[in-house]
Amino acid sequence: MILQALTQYYEDLLTLGQIARPGWATAKVSWALDLGTDGALLGLFHLQQEIPRGQKASIVPRQLLVPQPVKRSSGVAANFLCDTSTYLLGADAKGKPARATECFASAATLHRKLLDGVQSAAAQAVLAFFDNWDPTGAPEHPALFQDWPEICKGGNLIFWYNGYPVTEDPEIQERWQQAQAQAPCDVPEELCLVTGTRSPLARLHPNIKGVAGAQSSGAALVSFNAPAFCSYGHEQGANAPTGTYAAFAYTTALNHLLADRDHIRRVGDTTLVCWAAGGQTSYQTFALEALYSDNLSEQDIQNTLFRLAEGLPVDWQDQRLDPSTRFYILGLAPNAARLSVRFFWQNSFGSLARNVARHYSRLEIAQSSKDTVSTLPLWRLVRETVNLNSRNPEPSPRLAGDLLLAILNDSAYPATLLNGVTLRIRADKQVTWGRAAILKAWYLRNSKDEQLKEVMTVELNEQSNYLPYVLGRLFSVLEAAQQSANGSTTIKDRYFNSASATPATVFPLLLNLSQKHLAKLGGGLATYYNKRITELNARITQTLPARLTLPEQSAFQIGYYHETQKRYTKKEEQ
Repeated sequence: MILQALTQYYEDLLTLGQIARPGWATAKVSWALDLGTDGALLGLFHLQQEIPRGQKASIVPRQLLVPQPVKRSSGVAANFLCDTSTYLLGADAKGKPARATECFASAATLHRKLLDGVQSAAAQAVLAFFDNWDPTGAPEHPALFQDWPEICKGGNLIFWYNGYPVTEDPEIQERWQQAQAQAPCDVPEELCLVTGTRSPLARLHPNIKGVAGAQSSGAALVSFNAPAFCSYGHEQGANAPTGTYAAFAYTTALNHLLADRDHIRRVGDTTLVCWAAGGQTSYQTFALEALYSDNLSEQDIQNTLFRLAEGLPVDWQDQRLDPSTRFYILGLAPNAARLSVRFFWQNSFGSLARNVARHYSRLEIAQSSKDTVSTLPLWRLVRETVNLNSRNPEPSPRLAGDLLLAILNDSAYPATLLNGVTLRIRADKQVTWGRAAILKAWYLRNSKDEQLKEVMTVELNEQSNYLPYVLGRLFSVLEAAQQSANGSTTIKDRYFNSASATPATVFPLLLNLSQKHLAKLGGGLATYYNKRITELNARITQTLPARLTLPEQSAFQIGYYHETQKRYTKKEEQ
């Protein structure tokens, strides 16, 4: 299913002219060898470019369209027109001159074979270069010596002639296409499981590059390298019959997605890519904004989200978003030299919008006007489960992926989300906006306790007599009274956890302390707090329980948050 979706996406992009055709690939190229008509090396062009990354800028290679490189594991195998200094210059810093000489000879043989009979000036310049180049003089060559240490680090080089890459020469391109079509195939044709057609099978699939944590040279999505992975005597790619075209198509499409840094995200240790049928990037942009932006309303995404959820097409960023369009989300994680599929989600874009809208609706809860953000995207939710002051404040890798799937499928939130937030509340004795929103959303979606759900509201539920909720409200009022009297540390620092877990033990003590605080306050403020305490005490019509369950403790925390938030809101209005 994944390979089929990626193959179709490749064909969509090919129709739009946005991706390499078969036989070609996008490669990272750092340098260009400028050739004269006689094949002499005239100079070295720097093709790296500076791109902003956060507050800093990074120097990265340029992405260029080049002939499809071979998949190298060991041995000598040259690439056409684009390769490292070992192959194109016959020299490097690895301390193995004999092997470098062998690699250069392999590259020369390949280029002579493919460019034989090609009359263009660019082709003749490349052939002349391989005829006349002396690898032993490479480190000291005037065009190379200054940058030689950097060249030896392994970046790709490409040939340049008369102001343009030789890969753009029409005659060379035609010859390469002919060579691809005429390439002998010693693999029998079999039924491809991806396309459903008979074709030569891919023994090895091209590598996938750009997954965070994976090898920089790329990792395989489909591979078999041990007997335990094989069956019925099949070897390597024959265990999952995939045609050469399908293998090229899905890997090219996936590498294209991973190379687009604006449309990939990290979810724990998982790299997330998404795409829409038809190849329009506006769907990707909107989906990532909806899941990761913390100011949806300011970007007018919130209204768009709910319109799509209702099945209505909308115009966004000068493009029409159709809720019926098929949408895909793929999560990949590194695993040695291979990739693991953490999850794969597919549905209509309208279903995505509807499920995300429901998720945000459950998260909605009163907040202070001082908050600088209006929504809680995925990354903020998982951040609420970690200690930001720790040496390594990283959330659980599994949590982020499980939470994303729950949002996408509108299914139950993972228990690890609730556990993480509960632990942070106990450790910090703080019920923040984000933590309160998570408690509310978790129980609204996961719990069947209707009494519990009635207090999981956006704002304070004045009418609820649910005991844990009332106790949380009461604790907030008692804290406010002490804070007004002392203006220093509050009862929350010492008693919050025990009050929410064992109220029968703690609340008699707290109520006794409150009388001392009220006496210290005196006047109208003492009257106000005494009235509030009395009102809430009147709602307690049963014996205080010795212990509250975890859901009841959450109701206590929500009650505390609601009451505290209402008090702050009144102060802001005054």
